[in-house]
Amino acid sequence: MTTAAFIAGFGALGCLARYYLSSWVYAPLGRDFPYGTFAVNIVGAFLIGLVIEYGLRSTLISPNLRIGLTIGFMGGLTTFSTFSYETFTLMEDGQIITAFLNILASVAVCLTFTWLGILVARQIA
Repeated sequence: MTTAAFIAGFGALGCLARYYLSSWVYAPLGRDFPYGTFAVNIVGAFLIGLVIEYGLRSTLISPNLRIGLTIGFMGGLTTFSTFSYETFTLMEDGQIITAFLNILASVAVCLTFTWLGILVARQIA
């Protein structure tokens, strides 16, 4: 398979995973806060740390598969554009503190989960 095919195939799966995961998260929590976007970005942050680090330390993940998973699946799963729009909407609605907390929590938690993914990869590689 070509690199582009890996990216396209895994990208479609990532988009579907994003849709189902965010819908699953929003169902009980509602949409007062961007919980679904927060959740998919946390999962994607963990997975990118895990896959890249594991792929660099092991021969079990080929370069094409690693690119398909990171650019394709995680690119389809995670979303900075929706995060930006939802945060802007919170600010526009006068929820400045909530918007700031979304920014702070998203960056801090996603970086932490990327680090955790790297740590897990180092343990299993």
